[in-house]
Amino acid sequence: MGEDQKRTLRIFLVRHGETAQNLQMRYLGIRDEPLTVNGRRQARRLATALSEFSIKAVISSPLRRAADTAVQIQKTCNAALRLDTRLAEGSFGRWEGLTRKEVLALGKWHGRQLVRWETDPACAPPGGESMQDIQKRVAGLAKQLHREFAGSAIVLVSHVGPIKALLATVLEMPLQSSRRLFLDPGTISVVEWGKQPFLRLFNSHAHLGWTSARWMESGQILI
Repeated sequence: MGEDQKRTLRIFLVRHGETAQNLQMRYLGIRDEPLTVNGRRQARRLATALSEFSIKAVISSPLRRAADTAVQIQKTCNAALRLDTRLAEGSFGRWEGLTRKEVLALGKWHGRQLVRWETDPACAPPGGESMQDIQKRVAGLAKQLHREFAGSAIVLVSHVGPIKALLATVLEMPLQSSRRLFLDPGTISVVEWGKQPFLRLFNSHAHLGWTSARWMESGQILI
C-alpha cells in the first residue's frame, strides 16, 4: 500500500432502506419509523454487495431505519458496529411527517419559511435544524473517522440530509446546490477522504437492480 493510500479513508455512504413515509415523500426527519418489507430486502442486498470489501467498521445513525439497515451490513461484513448521533437526519421540527404540499397548507408564514429554507442553508424549519448545522456535525465526524481509520474502508449508514451535506463538503460546492442531488433509499455512494477528498460513486443502486430506483418506475418524475 502506497503512502497516499495509507492516509486515505474509503467511506461507503449508505442511505437506509425504504420506509413507508419515504414512499409518500414526507419530511421524516427524526421520527423513528421502521423499514418496509422492501426496505429490509434492500438492507440485505446492501449487506451482500458490501461483503465483497474488507470493511473495518459500520457507523450508523441511531434512528431505527438506519440502525436496522446497519445491523444487516455489520453481520454480513463481520465488522464492528457503533451508533453516532452525528449521522442522524436533521430535524424538521413543526414540519415532521408532512409533505411539502401540507406545509404550504399551514399558512402564508410557513410557505415563506419553506421557500427560505429551500434557498438558505442557514435557515431551519420551525423548531428544526438547518443544513448548515447538519454539515458541521457530519464533516466533523468524517475528519475524526479519517484519523481513526485511515488506510481502511468503513460504512456510514445515514439519511439524505447528512449524506448530501458531506458530499457538498467533499466537492467544495455551495451547500444549497446539494438539493439538486437525489438519493434513493438503499443506495451506495463512495468517498475517498484524504488530503483532498473526492467522490468515486453516487447513488448507486446496482445491487438492487437498474430499474429498481423510484425515478425509473412507470416513467414517473420524482423531485
